Formats: sequence, C-alpha cells, structure tokens
Amino acid sequence: MTAEKTINSKYLYAIIKCREPREFKARGIGERGDVVHTIAHKGLAAVVSDSPVMEYDQSRRNMMAHTAVLEELMEEFTLLPVRFNTVAPEAGAIEERLLVLRYDEFMQLLGQIERRIELGIKAFWHDGMIFGEVLRDNDSIRKMRDALEGRSVEGSYYERIQLGEKIEKAMTKKRLEDEEIILSRIRPHVHKSRSNKTIGDRMVLNGAFLVDAAKESDFDEAVQSLDQDFGDRLMFKYVGPVPPYNFVNIVVNWGGV
Repeated sequence: MTAEKTINSKYLYAIIKCREPREFKARGIGERGDVVHTIAHKGLAAVVSDSPVMEYDQSRRNMMAHTAVLEELMEEFTLLPVRFNTVAPEAGAIEERLLVLRYDEFMQLLGQIERRIELGIKAFWHDGMIFGEVLRDNDSIRKMRDALEGRSVEGSYYERIQLGEKIEKAMTKKRLEDEEIILSRIRPHVHKSRSNKTIGDRMVLNGAFLVDAAKESDFDEAVQSLDQDFGDRLMFKYVGPVPPYNFVNIVVNWGGV
C-alpha cells in the first residue's frame, strides 16, 4: 500500500447534520493520533479520521477509541452510528457513495431519531430464586423432582430429561410473564423498542428503547419504580444514553450501489 493511499483512506464513525468543517477532541482509532474531522455535503457530514485500509480487531483500545468519538459527538449532534471497522478506500468514496447517493435515506433517518435517545435495560432474576419459584408453583415438577431423589442417574436418565424439559418450559413461561410486566410499565414512555436475545438462564429482558429526550425523566422514574416493586426478584441494569445502534443499521458497500 502506498503512503498516499494510506493517508487518503478514512475510518468512519458516524453520520451527522453539519455544514461547516469540524474537528473534534477525540483522537482517531489506531493510536496514531489522527484528527477526527468531517467530510460534508449539503449539510450532511461523515465523521472520519485518516486510517490505513485494514481490519481493526475488537480490542479494548480500538473499541474505546471508536466509542470516545461517538460520545463526544452525542454531546452536540444527533448521529447515525456507523458499524465498527468501516474503512473507506478513499475520501471521495465517502462523498459519492454515502453523502450523495444516500443523502435522502440518511436525512430521513436523522429526522426519525432527532431529539430522541437510546436507553437500555437488562433484567435478571436473582441467583437461585427462579428455580424455587418453579418448584413452589408447579406441583407436577415438585413431585417429579422428589420422586427422583435417591435414584441413580443411569436408572432415571429419561425421567431426568423429562424433568429438565418441564423446568425449562416453566421458566420460559415465567420469563415471558415477567418481561411483559416490565414492558407494560415502561411502554407508555417509549417511542420504539427492540427486544434482543437473552443470555443465560437468569436474564429476563435484554431491551433497547428509543425514547423522546423530553420523556427521559419519565422513563427513569418507571425504571426506579420497577426496582422498588420487584427488587426482591429482579436485578436491573440500566444504561444510556447510548448511540442508537439498535435502531440504525448502516451497511456500506464501497464497490456497488
């Protein structure tokens, strides 16, 4: 790769509304000290820094550098986050393939999320709590569990599989019930929501919510109320505001339309 191409290629962070050339305090990805700046077209701008055309690994330093740029932008702008590890082969491709070709698309997306923020909630059952509830609320599961006590694993193999299936079904039912209780309390304060995949046996909800900035305090109060009412059963992890990754998905193809 020539030095000229290395200098002219750009790493992308986000799309914003901005007419004038801007530079930002955060330094570019790659620990080279590259200036983060805008490439603009008709009031739409890509936020970029110089970068070799390369694949960035998802190391803590690289992820933090990418995130630091977005956090600085969020203080002043509504932004469309670009997927981590997006590198344009040259500055001209950004204007031609993104800012000109997809101008209407990006302006529409920016309008949809303007004055809105993404907030996230993860809810977990307290450790060991849910199995006790399942036994307490299901006579057939409790009797099956008791009947297996003292029997060898080999001699009760199929019964244990059946018990496991019954427990899993009962936990799924409880998870859906608890998820709906949580969502019903916060839904009035939300513009749009997305439920992501839960991880592990204890996670009840992995939700992302697009909220009008003016309703953030109402959303906060709803989460606090949930914690007060269900804190003996559930632990809540509340994050945000964060870039609207769950509601914007910008995929770039430098070689085609």
